[in-house]
Amino acid sequence: AALLLVAGCFCRSENAGDTGNLDEPAASTPEVTASNRGPSNAPGKRVDKGDFLVEMADEVSPRYKKIDEQIKEEKLLQKAADQLNRALVLPEDITLRAKDCGEQNAFYDPNDRSVTMCYELMERFYQTFRSAGDAENVAYGKMFDAVRFVFLHEIGHALIDVYKLPVTGGEEDAADRLAAFVNLRELGDEGVRAVFAAADAFEIESKNAGTAKRNLADEHLLQEQRFYNSLCMIYGSNPAKYEKIVSDGYLPKERAVRCKTEYQRTVESWTTLLEPWRKN
Repeated sequence: AALLLVAGCFCRSENAGDTGNLDEPAASTPEVTASNRGPSNAPGKRVDKGDFLVEMADEVSPRYKKIDEQIKEEKLLQKAADQLNRALVLPEDITLRAKDCGEQNAFYDPNDRSVTMCYELMERFYQTFRSAGDAENVAYGKMFDAVRFVFLHEIGHALIDVYKLPVTGGEEDAADRLAAFVNLRELGDEGVRAVFAAADAFEIESKNAGTAKRNLADEHLLQEQRFYNSLCMIYGSNPAKYEKIVSDGYLPKERAVRCKTEYQRTVESWTTLLEPWRKN
């Protein structure tokens, strides 16, 4: 059965504004919401005891006013929480946050069961795409696309934790593959754009790093590896449709021949792991 996980994760409306002035003073109000808790009556399903909640900070740096206002006005986190709550049961609450953190990051915190998207990371994505020559409006759109991938990556960490899911490889890679799977299988063109944007960011950042020493002890894969893995998932989801990824030389043929199997195994693995937690 298709996993209807989340159709609204950081999905911007098509008529969203441009980058605006990131240096104007911020004005925002705190908001906490819960949505759509309900029992799952199917045999073998887990009992629903939690919700995805949304928390927005009441203060934000003037630097991130435009981003903060857009997330609040378009209710991006609320929409994501609603979709997640309609799709999944939870053994306890998980809080979704968007705020300025003082660092370029996005993370799941198992101590308070929360996923935090930092405005500093969003700004970094914007600057990354600008550094590659994208116009302001293009870079701003790709920023939100890449954030959708990262958001689902962190949701992957959250689900692995609260569901106590087995992970037989690296958890960071597993979370990447969940993000790619949900985007490609459930979110249509917006999802495909998200995986492409993430791949672009990985490639640009790897090039910008130049010959700098890499942290090979880090739990994340190298940016180059995440770039090729993302392209492999896209190509594997529909080799005929995305054949140009290979013919144009972005994905080596030696890797491409295995991508359909890689994608199918990712779909089967995550569908099987999440099946007991799906509603109806």
